[in-house]
Amino acid sequence: MKLIAPLLSESRILLDVDAGNKKRIFERVGELFETSCGIARTLVFDSLISREKLGSTGLGQGVAIPHGRIKGLKEASCAFLRLAEPIDFDAPDGRPVSQLFVLLVPEQATEAHLQILSELATCFADRKFRENLAIAPDAAAVRALFAG
Repeated sequence: MKLIAPLLSESRILLDVDAGNKKRIFERVGELFETSCGIARTLVFDSLISREKLGSTGLGQGVAIPHGRIKGLKEASCAFLRLAEPIDFDAPDGRPVSQLFVLLVPEQATEAHLQILSELATCFADRKFRENLAIAPDAAAVRALFAG
């Protein structure tokens, strides 16, 4: 998790978020990145929606990794959200999603962004890791899990 931990600040870890649906969670993510990174919320929302139209970023097992390219972004940025109630995400296993790791990368993203996605997929493939995220009491505990 050498690539993920440096990108994930506690201020971008939200727990027990009320979402309702995919659109609402992307709006909430847009607000989060606007507040924490100064990226326009509409830019974030539009990027995530555009990527989702290509195919669901739901991995299965209650996890999704929505990601998008952002013009003008200098380096990758991310957030983790644990939802209060799972939402439909068109995941391949049909299960609703309660854990989302959002990754934003520069418009001209390189191999590094694929390496980050690969590292995330490896993390979330581990049942114990997912279970620990589900019960982590606060943002510091979540970050510690990703720092692993």
